[in-house]
Amino acid sequence: MFTGIVEGTGAVRERTETADGLRLRIGVEGFDDLHHGQSISVSGVCLTVEEYAADDGEAADGGWFEVFLASETVAKTYLGDVAEGDPVNVERAMPADGRFDGHVVQGHVDTVAEVTGIERVGEDWRFAFAIPEGHADYLVDKGSVTLDGISLTVAEKRDGEFDVAVIPTTYELTTLSEKSVGDPVHLEVDVIAKYVENMVDGYGE
Repeated sequence: MFTGIVEGTGAVRERTETADGLRLRIGVEGFDDLHHGQSISVSGVCLTVEEYAADDGEAADGGWFEVFLASETVAKTYLGDVAEGDPVNVERAMPADGRFDGHVVQGHVDTVAEVTGIERVGEDWRFAFAIPEGHADYLVDKGSVTLDGISLTVAEKRDGEFDVAVIPTTYELTTLSEKSVGDPVHLEVDVIAKYVENMVDGYGE
């Protein structure tokens, strides 16, 4: 489980296509506790560390980890389109004794949304996104949403679009500063909404 509080960005160092999917090597700084089998969020997609080199301060090129994306993951996310050098958001799974600062994020991407607007508002930023078909009911004003692995709050929901307000720290620490209108983002709706829907549907039977 993740919280959507992104720890920083990494950069794609290598991408290797295979018959079964795609393998990515991602460079990171300050991650000194990587290990095989560890769950890690890459721009909101929960993946598993297969190989790694922890950033212990001795390696000339810092730390890195490799993850494998099965064909289904490639099809449902935009990670299949990333190129060497592209930045990605990275968050390690929350430890059992960790502080819960965001909201429950599973890393199970529901769909890909598109950036439709970016506006500077004072020191903050306001991003607008198109609501993919079939997902409007899961987004509510002031509700939680995960975009590229970032825990954010829906500032306003309109017909076919929703906005989020982004503070300077989030803008600078994540890949949002690299986004332009038309770019894709991974969207994960609040899992609580899914459970509510499931329970309500059960009562209706």
